[in-house]
Amino acid sequence: MSKSFIRIYSLFVLLLLVLSSNLNAQSKTELEQRKKKLLNEINYTNKLLEETEKTKNTSLGQLRQINKKISSRENLIVAMEQEIQFYADSISKQEQKLDSLQKNLTKLKEEYAEMIRNAYKNKSSYNKMMFIFSSDNFNQAFKRLKYFQQYAQFRQAQAEEIDLIKTKLDQEIKLLEAIKLSKQGLLQAKLNERNVLAQEKDKKQEVFNSLKGKEKELKKDLKSKQDAAKKIDKAIAKIIEEEIRKAREAAKKAGNASTGFPMTPEALELSNNFAANKGKLPWPVGEGVITSQFGEHPHPTLKDVKVQNNGIDISTKKGNLGRSVFEGTVSKIIIIPGEGKAVLVRHGEYFTLYSYFQEVYVGAGDKIETKQDLGILITEKGEASSSMHLEIWKGMTKLNPETWIFRK
Repeated sequence: MSKSFIRIYSLFVLLLLVLSSNLNAQSKTELEQRKKKLLNEINYTNKLLEETEKTKNTSLGQLRQINKKISSRENLIVAMEQEIQFYADSISKQEQKLDSLQKNLTKLKEEYAEMIRNAYKNKSSYNKMMFIFSSDNFNQAFKRLKYFQQYAQFRQAQAEEIDLIKTKLDQEIKLLEAIKLSKQGLLQAKLNERNVLAQEKDKKQEVFNSLKGKEKELKKDLKSKQDAAKKIDKAIAKIIEEEIRKAREAAKKAGNASTGFPMTPEALELSNNFAANKGKLPWPVGEGVITSQFGEHPHPTLKDVKVQNNGIDISTKKGNLGRSVFEGTVSKIIIIPGEGKAVLVRHGEYFTLYSYFQEVYVGAGDKIETKQDLGILITEKGEASSSMHLEIWKGMTKLNPETWIFRK
């Protein structure tokens, strides 16, 4: 096997070890960030639920918030289990490292003891001098002298290396104990979270049972919301169709007939900028938690009933402000009887809809900036918190807003 191959192979192994170490550090950092995010969600949801408790009412909003908290806590426990496994792996690696250091130290001590024994046998300065003077020539005498000097230096170096390894061994033992303590603390924290989770599930069942007694009222409320959602859906579709029609008409007059969604250079740039910010858009409220996701879901209490959400619902504190996620132009203020007001904003080919406003601060045709306040959110009867409904459309296609806004 050539020396160059051995050198390349050694470098490859070293690189793998470095990459593995970096990945482990990155993985632990990601876990810690995820845990922090989940804890923030749980703490914020707790604040919302504390306000609900004061009203002595049970509501769908309360049930959704409890479901959100349970989901966040279950994910937190999963993250903890992954971190516990990380610590278990770290302990295993640390024990291997200690074993290797201990073997190395034992070997060095044995070699050093052998050197001391040999030195003791030849401790006489007279013997050393005789060995040097019995040389056949000057060069041989010089080499023998250098040998004694180098041997003494090597003994000193061996002693120093033993001391260094002892120090390193002590440090690694302390590190191992610290890792074990961290793991033990995390195991206890996980147990505590499981106990809290059990209590939250009991509370969920209590609220669920209470709401089951209001089934007639819930069905009526669901129908009202479904009717309102259909009206908004039709209104948005009509507005977008009109925007497309006007854009095509303008393009035709300019000699650029199109069957798509023609845009001015400014509108195209705005559209591209919006698309480039996917996953980085600010939230439509300053604080909150997502309590209803995009798509079709089972109704929280009504058996065999599915609900379709064209966007996401974010629970936030009572009377909070709703804000825009990107710059654009207000296309329309939509009034929904019994559901408040909604604001539709155009961003080139994209549209964002913000619903559940009690009062709005903008009007059709207004140019708005990113994070600009759009209005005060409504607080529904029986609820202790407000809710923001956000939809994102690309032309006539509904998109999942959760993939567009920044992941906290």
